[in-house]
Order: sequence, then C-alpha cells, then structure tokens
Amino acid sequence: MSIEPSKKPNLFDVFKSVAASVFGVQSAKNRERDFQQQSIVPYIVVGVIFVILLIMGLVGLVSIIV
Repeated sequence: MSIEPSKKPNLFDVFKSVAASVFGVQSAKNRERDFQQQSIVPYIVVGVIFVILLIMGLVGLVSIIV
C-alpha cells in the first residue's frame, strides 16, 4: 500500500493532527501523511502552543473551581 504524495498541510490540518496525537486518537492514515512532510517545525510549534494553552486552560479551570 503506497500513499500518494500529498500537498503541504495547512495550519488547521497541523492543529488537527497535533490535537489528535495529544489525546491518542490519531488515525494511521493521518499519521502516515504527517510523517511524509518535509518539515517537522510546524508540528513542533503548534504542539508547544497547544500544550501551553491546555495547561493554562486547566489551571484556569481549577482556579475557578477552587
């Protein structure tokens, strides 16, 4: 099974891939598409921003509850 070369993913595609991988629900098809990309930089940048926002959201939620 070979996967045809895909176009460069847009920001929304990168965000969806990062969010799915953080929560452990990334499909094999999307994972293979992601690993075919030339640069890992967009995934790292979006991943770091996503984790920071997730932590800030959890801290905010806990401070509201407490």
